[in-house]
Amino acid sequence: MPATPRTLTLPAPAKLNRMLHIVGRRQDGYHELQTLFQIIDLYDYLSFNLRQDGVIELTTSMDGVAHDDNLIVRAAKRLQQASGTHLGTSISIEKHLPMGGGLGGGSSNAATVLKGLNQLWQLGLSDATLAELGLALGADVPVFVLGKSAWAEGVGEKLTPATLDTPWFVVIHPGISVSTPAIFQDPELTRDSLPITMARALQGGVAEWRNDCEATVKKRYPRIAEALDWLAQHAPSRLTGTGACLFAAFESQEAAQTVAELANQRWQAWVARGLNTSPLQDALGC
Repeated sequence: MPATPRTLTLPAPAKLNRMLHIVGRRQDGYHELQTLFQIIDLYDYLSFNLRQDGVIELTTSMDGVAHDDNLIVRAAKRLQQASGTHLGTSISIEKHLPMGGGLGGGSSNAATVLKGLNQLWQLGLSDATLAELGLALGADVPVFVLGKSAWAEGVGEKLTPATLDTPWFVVIHPGISVSTPAIFQDPELTRDSLPITMARALQGGVAEWRNDCEATVKKRYPRIAEALDWLAQHAPSRLTGTGACLFAAFESQEAAQTVAELANQRWQAWVARGLNTSPLQDALGC
């Protein structure tokens, strides 16, 4: 029988919302969404060390986030409690994804914790179970657990795997943070887009995709509006989530790199490839 691994290092990829429609508001205040999630090859990296004493410890400090409030710690403790294991872990993170950027970094970190510790602790839980545990941590966690680009409805938790095109993206972070609750509470936010089917969304393609949060975000955050308008001069640009990050698709890496180099003179910018399967799946042999 193979020895139990004591260490593990895994990626936590980013996502883009290729489209985001808000089709209603629920009585609990949350919004009904329709969105296309696409995984991209920008990553944080999490390293896990097995502990026998049951302690959950994040050894990397993160500005503005208390240790026990961090989604990494909360995900580990939730899995520990749900499984009843007496094992623990020390976790470190190599952080690349901007916090509050709309790239899903915190949710992806939580998903990598759930999947990584499921293996490190040899719990044998299914992805469906892990996704259910993750949903309590954030609506975007399940898509990272399942590890596929997906059509999502509800608050983003009702997922259907989708095969999307895989262009090269320029992703720009304008250097500010966006308050997601403030955007969703804005009285001028579009909340009545007509629901569409997944088939129609995919058949309509990029030309019909939009982000219903974009007008509100541009009004509240002129720096994001400036970056969106600048990027739109090179290719159709769009906000991801509630921002602050925005993106545009290009057919070649070279074309994307040229625009990213120009963008980096004013903001932080990356070139990333669209993916349909998360590299976390490959890293874990799923």
